[in-house]
Order: sequence, then structure tokens, then C-alpha cells
Amino acid sequence: MRVIGLMSGTSYDAIDAAAADLSLDGGTLTLKPLGFVSEPYDDALRQALAAALPPATTSMAAVCRLDTRIGQAFAAAALHANDRFCDGRAELVASHGQTVYHWAEQGTVRGTLQIGQPAWIAEATGLPVVSDFRPRDIAAGGQGAPLVSLFDVLWLRGRPGTPVALNLGGIANLTTPDGTAFDTGPAGALVDAAVLHFSGGRLPYDVDGALAAGGTVHEALLDRLLDEPYYALPAPKTTGKELFHVGYLLDALAGFPGLPPQDVVATLTRLSARTIADAVRLVGGTEVIVSGGGTCNPVLMGMLRAESGGVPVRTSDALGVPPAAKEAYAFGVLGFLTAHGLPGTCPVGTGARRASVLGSVTPGWGGLPSVGRVERGPERLVFEEGGVDG
Repeated sequence: MRVIGLMSGTSYDAIDAAAADLSLDGGTLTLKPLGFVSEPYDDALRQALAAALPPATTSMAAVCRLDTRIGQAFAAAALHANDRFCDGRAELVASHGQTVYHWAEQGTVRGTLQIGQPAWIAEATGLPVVSDFRPRDIAAGGQGAPLVSLFDVLWLRGRPGTPVALNLGGIANLTTPDGTAFDTGPAGALVDAAVLHFSGGRLPYDVDGALAAGGTVHEALLDRLLDEPYYALPAPKTTGKELFHVGYLLDALAGFPGLPPQDVVATLTRLSARTIADAVRLVGGTEVIVSGGGTCNPVLMGMLRAESGGVPVRTSDALGVPPAAKEAYAFGVLGFLTAHGLPGTCPVGTGARRASVLGSVTPGWGGLPSVGRVERGPERLVFEEGGVDG
């Protein structure tokens, strides 16, 4: 089955579209990558989205407009991927959408909201769309995250020791082969908030880690940041920009007037590396396999290696998975599982009572996905050589 996975993470800078040919034979799920493209949000849409996210207030009218405009942007990305990598013959789209709120209270997730109306994707492509993956896991008592944990468990199974799959987006999350999975804390979220703040909105993130490279870690500020109670919570746990936002940063900076922006960014980058490395030690990780946009920040990667105490840190392309495309491929896998009536969660990782078939299905021009239910789910994930990235 040719599936297009669509993903936009907590950095909300672009829509990633990954096309794959997926097949299930016995307990082996084979993924042949067909191609990957990242479509940046246009400036107006990105600014409108940023203006609506916590801690900002918004209106239902703004949410409605964003739901439509993001859905249309996702539809354009799906069309591009289908035409370029599938010769117009994709059979399913799996859309994560754009997370705008994750409702967590005292370690319990009450709800979550991903927008990007799937009807626009179905109408533009003619394909059935699986979307809204997270709420079913939450309804079953889970955190709704990290949902890529099943992909990681299947992918890492059989590697020696305790390999750790680590994703570096706005928030960092990790998974081990036994299904342990949780958000460690910020990867880029606070760094991005600082860069936006100090640049007056001109720069969205620390390009190539240049600001961090030019700064010095401020140990007193780092100690204050490390006092955040979230880091001490037991897994399963999840967090987001509802906690780690510019207001949180400014509160932490109180009492440290006049710190150079480069020092603040260097300190926040070290915070990400330290809390991730602490989490890897907590789960007994013997190697770290990293994906996500944070792999493009050489300072963060260097600090992570320094903090990891000799545990090897390598990017996922060493195992055949492009770092930028991994989450989009993962949601393609989750959509494939849903289409076949198979669960898409690891309850150990999310804390749910049971593994659930995820998402809602929006019919395409020809109705629902034309596949039958499969009784046996995959036990491992194998990558075949395929197309090139876009």
C-alpha cells in the first residue's frame, strides 16, 4: 500500500510529507521509502499560528480559520508528494495535523487538539485520510504521546543492548525497545522562544547553533532551569509548549538581568542536552539514535555527545532512516495500521489501559480504504532501499 505520511511538529515551521510503500508479511512490516519533501508554512500562516498558541489567547474564529488554512496547506503537501513520488497512485494519506494544545494536569492528559481539517486533504487528493491519532489513546487513559513509540519499538527490535530512539523537535522524546517512551523536556522549544524574543521576531530559531556557539553557559541560570519539576516526574509523561514557552523563559531569566542573548541560548541548549542525557541514563541506554530537526544543530548534538558520558550518539540515517523524515514515515505507518484495523500504540509508553486502533477516517472519492482487517500486527519493521528525498 502506498501511503503518504504528513507531519508538522511543535516547531511549526514546515509540513513534512513522506511517501512509502508498506507491506505486511507475517510479523514483518516492510517500508520502502519513495521520497520525502518538506513544505514550509508561508510566513502569514506561521505568524497566525504562532499568535494563537499558548500562552497567547485566541478566538474560535481564529481556530476555525487556522483549521482550514492548515488543512489546505497539508493538502498541497500531500498532492506534491503523491505526484512526485507515487506517480499519482497513492492509496492513503495519514495526517498528524498541527498540535495547538495538549491539555495536561498534574501528570494526567485530559485532551489534545490537532488541527488541519482532513476534508481538505481528502477532497484535494481523492484519497481516504486517517487523522486525529492522539485522542483515542487519551480516552484509553494514555498520554497521547509519544505516538512514534510503536514505530521505534518495531524498528529497534533486535539491536544489541538498550538502544534509545530520540527525536529532537520542539520537545524531545525517547523510546526504548521494551516500549518505555516519554517526553524528556524541551529540545528546541526554549531555544526557539529565546531567539524569537531577542531578535524581535526576525529569527525563528538558532540557525546552525551559531548563537549558542558564540555564548557561554551560565551555570546559575542552568541550575534554576534544571529545578523544573517536570524532569523529576516518572514516566509515562508528556509535555509541550503549554509549559515551555517564552513566558516560562522570561520568568526564569528574572534575577539575571543583562545576560547576553548568546549566553542565554547557550544555556538553553545545554539544558536540552543535559535533560536528554539524564533521561537516557535513566533508561539504561547503550546507544542513542537521533532524528528530527535538532540533528541540524551541531552545537546541540555536540553538547548531547559531551553529556552522554561515552554512550554513542548517531543520527538515524546510519540505520537507513532520514532524520528529517522519520516522524512523517512513522505516521504513515500508523495510518497503515489503522486502515488494516490494527492497534497503533504501545501502552507501556503512553500509560494507556490497552493498545488502540487510532484515528478517524475521512473517506476519499472512492469511499473508505479498500483493505481488509488483519488479525496479526507487525513484530518488526524493516526498511528497504527506495526513492530519494526531496
